Amino acid sequence: MTGSGFSTQFFDLPASLPVFPLGGVLLLPYGRLPLNIFEERYLAMVDDALRSERLIGVIQPSNKAESQQKPPPLYETGCAGRITAFSETDDGRYLVTLLGVCRFNIDQEIDSTRGYRRVVPNWGPFRADIEKPDKFDMDKERLLVALKVYFEKKTIDADWKAINSMNNIQLITTLAMICPFDATEQQALLVAENIEDRASTMISLLEMANHEEDGIKDVKH
Repeated sequence: MTGSGFSTQFFDLPASLPVFPLGGVLLLPYGRLPLNIFEERYLAMVDDALRSERLIGVIQPSNKAESQQKPPPLYETGCAGRITAFSETDDGRYLVTLLGVCRFNIDQEIDSTRGYRRVVPNWGPFRADIEKPDKFDMDKERLLVALKVYFEKKTIDADWKAINSMNNIQLITTLAMICPFDATEQQALLVAENIEDRASTMISLLEMANHEEDGIKDVKH
């Protein structure tokens, strides 16, 4: 099953939202996130989402004081994604693609009867996410220089033809979602006010990571 091209309006966003806590995973507005769903509670979550708005919130567990709390605490901010592709495997797994729609803050967590977690989202601070910008300007040369060094240090193979063919929005969104940043850095990218701020944050994170790697090598030598 593929998506119907449904366009979300701000007033269509629901008053409650199922959330999928995923450490080290970032979903951003306009980004696409493939998921392999196999736990029973999350299979139920997808079933329920398909019967309603097809929205699922992706949010990171918080590591506050290395909490052993069950369920683990969550970061305040996540991003809702609409199911735009769905298939079921022979062994009962769901293969799902989410398209990032709008970020949210958690107002409160509410009871759920199906095993997965639900929250009351506050969409208000991020209502601009609904309208995808046509384009924006950034220092792409500076970004690509930092990115090349970062990928070399992390031994990441890159498809530079694909990277160079992306527009600025695709590039920043894709890189923010695939680069192996830690949870705090991913959250900094998530809560950036707009795409311009996210691009600036991305460049800063790449350059800081490169300098830190250089510092580690200098100490070792």
